[in-house]
Amino acid sequence: MNNQATLDQMRQLSLSGMAQAFETIITLPADKQLTSDQLVAHLIHAEYEHRQHRKMQTAIRQAKFRYQSAIEEIEYHPERNLDKNLMLRLADTSFITRSENVLISGATGCGKSFIATALGYQACQMGLRVAYFSLPKLLQKLHLAKADGSYAKELARLEKMHLLILDDWGLQPLDNNAKLAIMQLIEDRHAKASTIITSQLPINKWYEYLAEPTLGDAIMDRILQHANRIELKGQSMRVRMKMPQNQV
Repeated sequence: MNNQATLDQMRQLSLSGMAQAFETIITLPADKQLTSDQLVAHLIHAEYEHRQHRKMQTAIRQAKFRYQSAIEEIEYHPERNLDKNLMLRLADTSFITRSENVLISGATGCGKSFIATALGYQACQMGLRVAYFSLPKLLQKLHLAKADGSYAKELARLEKMHLLILDDWGLQPLDNNAKLAIMQLIEDRHAKASTIITSQLPINKWYEYLAEPTLGDAIMDRILQHANRIELKGQSMRVRMKMPQNQV
């Protein structure tokens, strides 16, 4: 069998990473060619890396992040009150294995969503299932799901996510149906999966935001248990980026 026929079969078998690597190898001069065992190892590794990358890209696409961000891009100015050691511990995504939550509070523009999204991207790179939502939009989605009979199915899908990011907590008032939906969502994930919540409200005001003693106690008890807190301070990052360098 000639090299072209081998390449064609690799592609027919959807071995794209292997085919790309093999195509490169066969163009090498004779003195650079690999031994048979090196060739097999190289092709298998190339296919593995290709599939891992494709899996990561699929996870990122399905997460539906609002924008891109990365752990390496996070800034640790002293006035931000952002613990770099905590961020490095969170960046290894072991908090997800332990089913811990991350609660991020701070004023508008201080980088809450950026940090949450960076952790979400990191989880996708580790092959984990992630879903990102603005809380008001998720509650609207669940409300519509109740109307068309897909509510249980939607909750089951969210329950399967290794990491759920709820952005904009506290942005809009909650009616009783919304509070019940949040309770169901948090209960389904409690001690089984991780949730990141971002809010302009200080964490000690979240109970007041829920404004319902029984549901509030139940929701906050589950959110706060095994939670990592990030309470950002200081100037809006958006304003900071517009300032002249000598004023930053």
